Amino acid sequence: MLSSSSTTVNNLPLKKRLCFLLKLVCFVSSVLIFCEFLIYYVVIFQCQWPEVKGGAHMSKKVTSASVLKAIILADTHLLGEIKGHWLDKLRREWQMERSFQTALWLLQPDIVFILGDVFDEGKWSLPQAWADDVRRFRKMFKYPVSTELVVIVGNHDIGFHYEMTTYKVNRFEKVFNFTSGKLITRKGINFVLVNSVAMEGDGCAVCRTSEAKLVALSHKLNCSQQKPNHSNKRCSDVEKLPASEPILLQHYPLYRKSDAECSGEDSAPPGEKNIPFKEKYDVLSQEASQKLIWWFHPRLILSGHTHSACEVLHAGKIPEISVPSFSWRNRNNPSFIMGQAETRYISTEMWISVAFLGCPV
Repeated sequence: MLSSSSTTVNNLPLKKRLCFLLKLVCFVSSVLIFCEFLIYYVVIFQCQWPEVKGGAHMSKKVTSASVLKAIILADTHLLGEIKGHWLDKLRREWQMERSFQTALWLLQPDIVFILGDVFDEGKWSLPQAWADDVRRFRKMFKYPVSTELVVIVGNHDIGFHYEMTTYKVNRFEKVFNFTSGKLITRKGINFVLVNSVAMEGDGCAVCRTSEAKLVALSHKLNCSQQKPNHSNKRCSDVEKLPASEPILLQHYPLYRKSDAECSGEDSAPPGEKNIPFKEKYDVLSQEASQKLIWWFHPRLILSGHTHSACEVLHAGKIPEISVPSFSWRNRNNPSFIMGQAETRYISTEMWISVAFLGCPV
């Protein structure tokens, strides 16, 4: 009897230790689950689609069939085998994957645009490294059949102009079905995909091909926007496209002196805003920017590259939104842009309203 009582007393500290360890494991597991999984739902759940506003001609009730919901992100910079440490890769890619998959599940967009610099080392990657990077991208950014993914090329995907080759451009186009000068029309909204790296203006082979496709597309779009009673022999045999001013999707922003006029929590840090931008490196040249505006007369331009958000007006009327980087490696507060566009046909005219809103992740 005495022996049994002594054994019970000796087991008490062991039971307490086991109970403490169990509680500690449960606590740490709960913290990890919340910080590495649930937190993304908590944050992105607060993001709401922007309201599409219009004038009297937009007074009718908005239906889901008439509204295009788009998520726009940029500069994911998936690390490669040269500069990417395995732990850095694991951490950053998990963060982006969870953010992207959570956004798809909660927001259910119709289409997602990634505005270039998908990879960090695409400009250097050998075939095997490229294949590995593509495999990781497809795992992170997988999407349901109800959502479409459109990827634009950036300088880190094919190199700056002096590093760009036909081989690298074709490799990217094959994987992502991207072609500069390609038109995508969804719910009456025209989107023009631009290889902004090829807008160097020096007549290189890739540049000539890209510009020729853009010029041909601009001719079709401009002819399609003419009034039915307007006669133009140059447009008589041209394929008619949806008659709406396009949205340009590209990696480099159009020319601007700096980010000095940009504001908001996603804009560049105060110490960087007044640093002058270098043409053909930070932004497109003035000449290339004027070409794109003259060719397409866009209703909106969406760009990336600077890793910071900015809204500017070109020619006093054409808005451009630079989308901040989606990677924690480039900024401490990555985010994406949510946009809604609505098309209405009033009498014989097409009206399109667009609204955008940033969402932190």
